[in-house]
Order: sequence, then C-alpha cells, then structure tokens
Amino acid sequence: MNPDWKNFLLAEHAVFENDTDIAFPSPDHEGKQRIYPIAHLGILTIAGSDAAKFLQGQITCNINDITDSKSSLGAMCNPKGRVITTFLLVKNADAFLMVLPKELLTSVKKRLQMYVLRSNVTLTDSSDELCLIGLSDGESQPGDVSNFATSRQENIVVNLQNRHLIIVAVDNAKTFWSEQVKLGFQPEDSVQWNYLDIISGIPWLTVATSEEFIPQMLNLDKLGGISFNKGCYTGQEVVARTHYLGKAKREMFLAECAALTAPEPNSIIIDDSQSIEQNVGKVLCALSRKNSCKMLVVLQISDTNAYNLRLKNQNQDRITLLTV
Repeated sequence: MNPDWKNFLLAEHAVFENDTDIAFPSPDHEGKQRIYPIAHLGILTIAGSDAAKFLQGQITCNINDITDSKSSLGAMCNPKGRVITTFLLVKNADAFLMVLPKELLTSVKKRLQMYVLRSNVTLTDSSDELCLIGLSDGESQPGDVSNFATSRQENIVVNLQNRHLIIVAVDNAKTFWSEQVKLGFQPEDSVQWNYLDIISGIPWLTVATSEEFIPQMLNLDKLGGISFNKGCYTGQEVVARTHYLGKAKREMFLAECAALTAPEPNSIIIDDSQSIEQNVGKVLCALSRKNSCKMLVVLQISDTNAYNLRLKNQNQDRITLLTV
C-alpha cells in the first residue's frame, strides 16, 4: 500500500490488522452510507499499442466489449482451462486496469509476461499508484448482479448495483475520501466489503483456489465474464467444450452455516443425503459476521436439488444454500 495513503487512513483512525484488513472504531452506525478502503485487491496495468490484441488471446471475456463506459469480470486460465485468477477489467484510455486479488498479482504478471514476446505490451503493478475505495448506499442483497457500468470524471467509478468501486490516484483518493465523509459516508472495515462481494456472488480466488476450477464452475458465464464467440485464448478449448457439449458438472452457490470461524478456502463439503457420505464440493471463500458465516461454495450439481450439506469433520456445521 502506498505509504501516503496508509498514513492518511491512520490519521482517519484506521487500524491496520495486517496488510489487507483495515478496521475503524465502531461509531453510531446511522444511515446506510459507507466508505471502505480496499487493500486485498491490487491493480495490474496492461498498456502498449498491442495491449488489446494481447489480452484478447489470454482472457475469457471479449476485450472488444470493454469500453470507457463498460467494464467486465473475466478470468485468465491455464492451458487446461483452470482459472488462474478472476478479475475486473477496466479500460483506462489506451490501457487496461486489471483489478485482481493482490496475493495473485505477482504470479499473474509473471505468467502474462511469458506470452508478451515481441508485442508492444508493458505490464505494471500499479497498486501503489492507484487506490481502490468502495462506496455503499445500503447492504447488498443475494441475487444482485452488476452490469459493471463505468463512468469517469476525475476518478473511475464502476457500478456494482447499490455499490461503487472507485479507482483513484493517491492524492485524489485523500480528497475524495474526505469529501465523501463530509457527505455522510461513514468509514467501514475493509472485511465488510469482502462480505458484500461474497453475497453478491463475485468469485475472487486465492493462492489455495487458483487453478482449481474452470470458469463455468465459478458462474462466470452467468456474470458475463465469458465470451463464446471471441476466438482462441489460453484454455479456450476446455471452456468451449464444456459450453457446447454439455454443462459444467459443478456450479457456484451462495451458502451459510453457523460456524463461528470461517472455513478455509478449499475446505471439503460433504453431502449426507445419500446412504454413504459424499464429497460434493469445496469452499471458495467464506467470512463470518454476526454469528453467521456466509460463503461461496462450488458443488456438484444435483438433479434433484436435494442436499444435506456440512463441512467435513464438523457435523454440527450444517450448510444451507441461498440464492446468489
């Protein structure tokens, strides 16, 4: 994190529990307007005259559909069609900003660099030059899916239904934050933004879950993050075959359980509805809040939609599926 931005947040009474979790003293939470510092996501800038052509051959979404007014979720896959990372791709003049989990940024940059060859493309970690800020007018409800409409004046603003993701240079970030607080937006813990992403069905990956799932298992087809008519890209054959010859055998669901401690990514999920317990899926990500744990899980699709789910080795932690 940029030290000037960190010092500004410290002056705003932020408490850094670690490099990605930022908390604030609990004020009287009147109203629904909240502002969040987002530190678990980073920004990889892809620039150069060949940037669009280069990305078109590496990602699942169609680069031609991404404009100054429309961003997109997408994924970068390995040759076997497994998702290395999901991302939000934003056009910024002639360059593209790839917003992705910070813990995966370095490895993704190295992977992309292998394919640059003689193309006029530069890859830059812009996480210290650009800040990510979240704004919320109210708590997201399950089923909210954004069209990722994008606007820009001084800052880039990506619409997430009743939330907005702001991409802003450090100096402007401090001014923007102060202005929003004056307008009544109360600083909120960064983990709460993660929670809103989970209940909105946005499938961020970690080191543990990278290269575990094909894009359709993460509902990226439903979220507009896969183009099936754009041509070839790394992993495209597997993704297209799944689409045209059948359907994915696994799908992502929003779920909850009463676990006080959120299960780790890739925790195994058991189905007890059969006579023999079956391993039917894994936890993608999870967060506990107010005596309830919300999670995104990837499960085998049931023909009957009848599940009796729990975390492996934890009989008391029954899992209930919700609607994403």
